[in-house]
Amino acid sequence: MSIYDEKPWLNFYDNDITPDVVAPDASYSDLFLETSEKFPANPAIHFMGVTLSYGGLNDLSARFAAYLKSCGCKPGDTVGINLPNIPQYLIALVGALRCGCAVTGISPLLTASEMAYQINDANTRFLVTLDAIFEHRLREVAGEVPCLKHVAGANIGDYLPLVKRTLGKLLKKIPSGKLMPLPGMDVIPFKKILATSSPDISPVSIDPEDTCLLQYTGGTTGLPKGTILTHRNIVVNIQQVTGWMEMTAVGEVMCSAFPLFHLAGLMVGMSSLAKNIPQCLIPDPRNTRHICGEIEKYRPTLLTNVPSLYQMLMEDPKFKTLDFSNCKYCISGAAPFAVESIDAFESIVGKGKVLEVYGMTETSPILTANPAKGIKKIGSVGIPVQSTRIKLVDIETGTQEMPVGEEGELIANGPQVMKGYLNKPEETANALRDFQGEKWLYTGDVAKMDADGFFSIADRVKDMLIVGGYKVFSREVEEKLYQLPDVEFCAVVGVPNAERPGNDIVKLVVQRSASAADKDPAFLKEEITVFCKKKMAPYKIPKIIEFIDAIPLTPVGKVDKKALR
Repeated sequence: MSIYDEKPWLNFYDNDITPDVVAPDASYSDLFLETSEKFPANPAIHFMGVTLSYGGLNDLSARFAAYLKSCGCKPGDTVGINLPNIPQYLIALVGALRCGCAVTGISPLLTASEMAYQINDANTRFLVTLDAIFEHRLREVAGEVPCLKHVAGANIGDYLPLVKRTLGKLLKKIPSGKLMPLPGMDVIPFKKILATSSPDISPVSIDPEDTCLLQYTGGTTGLPKGTILTHRNIVVNIQQVTGWMEMTAVGEVMCSAFPLFHLAGLMVGMSSLAKNIPQCLIPDPRNTRHICGEIEKYRPTLLTNVPSLYQMLMEDPKFKTLDFSNCKYCISGAAPFAVESIDAFESIVGKGKVLEVYGMTETSPILTANPAKGIKKIGSVGIPVQSTRIKLVDIETGTQEMPVGEEGELIANGPQVMKGYLNKPEETANALRDFQGEKWLYTGDVAKMDADGFFSIADRVKDMLIVGGYKVFSREVEEKLYQLPDVEFCAVVGVPNAERPGNDIVKLVVQRSASAADKDPAFLKEEITVFCKKKMAPYKIPKIIEFIDAIPLTPVGKVDKKALR
């Protein structure tokens, strides 16, 4: 029996966490309906000063589901949601799932051609989008999306208080656009659907193995892939995560700026709705002052964000004045959180409150987390959650298990692992492979495990550098450089070495901190080089150092290494 089969991490489970999770044989719609019917008066959504109750959300989602049925949408069809974090997103999501449809979240940041690709790839029949996106982007490609038959246009101001809505429109702070007929498509305002449709909808039979979400990956190595996640995948992961985090549904409040079109944000939203946890919807994650206002007003027990947003919040003087005594955990995921930054953050919110997690779209998304109450190893992504097995295998062949303390590709097996990629059998076969007689997901992440079963992510396989035959993990170099006060953000990428084919040159890109803004770049380069010579092996030292005003980030807040390369 290998060390991974012995599951050393079970010794570090909190006392009330069992090794396996028992999830109901139910669809996500069943979870929502059970909660909304039990707690109709409880708040479900807080948005810009307006609160929507569970009863209200139940009614509105039923109206949208009824409209979908009247349009001929049926189980197996796909509904696209192309919105920021506003109430209409969750109304459309729950309504589509109640109708038996699959939902695909389409980022509002996509270009018109990128939107068209996803609409067509997912065979999207009905789209809910912002009226501004409709006018300025969707119209451009209306003739290129033959599968799309119905469009509902929403406006950010629809759920704002009257004063905010009026001022926002006068000051042109609320984006808006004009809806108009398009050939071959029915176009209607979303609020008209909710105002005129009946909430009476006959129940739709949904099998837990039916597709719940078609969630698209970022496409960093090619065109985005549609990840097929079943109702069972989603329900299981909700049970895993809410049990792990002790989301008791009594007095809990969630505040997250993760975008709902990203699976991390969507699962925060779906978990909260399923477990009677009111959530603060944040439409603009860059508006840290607004986030601070929501924290001050609603005193959330749970914060969930990407590390770059936690760092942005620390830079807002208001954040340091807030009372975090009500906050249990600050969940961090989707990107590495530097140890120094965690220490600085916890000096504000409270020691031991940061809880790092790890997962991916293909795993619904959570695979590992630091224990909620027990030992947390800062800088690690914790241990496998219930009913989840993880192994590390050699990067080259993926067939040999790696010993404790050595890097390998992380592979996972569990009930939250995807069904596959939509219409991409080769990609599916490459990701879901047989290992020792079972199907395992090959994540493409390089990690190492300590003797206690805690995992640390070293790199993406594709981001790993080869220098003189040695492996260089970008996160290891970046983590050390965050010890320098002059480094605000940094990223390491590989530049092909023309003199040594198959090898890379280590390139460091730095966003300077405010204290270093006026320092001579040549001096800073020398300072960084001297530091690196003291802290790391010669082959890991950056040979190229470049300063830029802002490290490019993906829409969810990860460092965009594709853009840097």
